[in-house]
Amino acid sequence: MRTALVALIGSMATPTIVATTPVTAVAHLDLARYAGTWHEIARLPMYFQRKCTGPVTARYVPQPDGTVAVHNECVTAEGATIASDGVARRPEPFAQGKLEVRFAPKWLSWLPLAWADYWVVALSDDYQWAMVGQPGRKYLWILSRQPSLDRKTFEMLKARAVAMGYDLSGLIVSGEVI
Repeated sequence: MRTALVALIGSMATPTIVATTPVTAVAHLDLARYAGTWHEIARLPMYFQRKCTGPVTARYVPQPDGTVAVHNECVTAEGATIASDGVARRPEPFAQGKLEVRFAPKWLSWLPLAWADYWVVALSDDYQWAMVGQPGRKYLWILSRQPSLDRKTFEMLKARAVAMGYDLSGLIVSGEVI
């Protein structure tokens, strides 16, 4: 009985994230405008970025077959650069802001688990900032064309993420917020 009471009290004290807005991708994503270099301003921790402590960038290059070449790069605490190359694709032509990315070798591309959701969930009209997440709300990135982002925009994007149900308690700020 005592254990059940402690568990009940503990569950009441633990904050629950409640989404007031569903996780949805932007309705229109022009891959040619989205192409280029993006600077990571913040992220929810991801295993593959565990050694990234310095600047993080992502470069997107549209390919003739409709896919997008992806090059991610970061700096470690030792000053070394870690890079990974992948490919992004649109799984549904009508859902433009929904992409899938694969960093596994091409010969594994037939496996559904080789692809991860990459949804552009917020995007400025001038393609100067973006917020990327996935429907499970585990991963999130706030990106900017510049290595810094103004505080007002940063706070607005965080509020949008929370409204979609993302738990930002583990948010890592990797870029400059001014």
